[in-house]
Amino acid sequence: MADRVPRQRRRPVRSYVLRKGRVTEAQSRALQDLTTVYGLACDGPPIDAEAEFERPAPLVVEIGFGNGEATWRMAAAEPDKNFIGIEVHAPGVGQLMMALEKHQLSNVRVARCDAVSFLHDRLQPNSISEIRIFFPDPWPKKRHHKRRIIQPEFLSLLETRLEPGGFVHIATDWTPYMEHICEVFTSAPAFTGKDSSAAESRRPATKYEQRGQRLGHPIVDLVYCYRAGQESSG
Repeated sequence: MADRVPRQRRRPVRSYVLRKGRVTEAQSRALQDLTTVYGLACDGPPIDAEAEFERPAPLVVEIGFGNGEATWRMAAAEPDKNFIGIEVHAPGVGQLMMALEKHQLSNVRVARCDAVSFLHDRLQPNSISEIRIFFPDPWPKKRHHKRRIIQPEFLSLLETRLEPGGFVHIATDWTPYMEHICEVFTSAPAFTGKDSSAAESRRPATKYEQRGQRLGHPIVDLVYCYRAGQESSG
């Protein structure tokens, strides 16, 4: 009798691909020694942010922070806010933890997790003041557009996690992706566009932004406000 082959579960479409980036000795040390200080587990009950940070403060969640340079600079410049940074790549997570230790920042926690799963499983409803997504992968090829993180389903999740009046701040240097983002948010009645000039001025430059500038790409900041109680288009 032939062995029965178990049916595989359908893999979700992810907005990233895990790369085998080189982890330096210092980054490896940070991952080993500082995760207990700054790290958040991917699994577990919803996080009580006030208890985690030992204070009540607006919660900012940054998705895909890269090497964390902008993250720690924002946290230093906005000490009245609590930050959770989400990133899947180990070198960047280690680099950010090193910076947090060096600059003695206590208002940042780091999750090396899938952002969608983390938002759904570990963050409480109406608990986030602001979502920041700086230079997400634009997935320029048409067959890869489904991998873009900004999708109607993602906005539906954000509606459940943002507090009333909360913001989504996105920066991109890829005009076709900017047009896609605008289209998705325009189709979501719960969000309304806002003036982005103040958000742009407070955002530290990232390596992806600098790369885009070298290539002559226009940098665009988009800010949307969550209007609680508006009927979702989904």
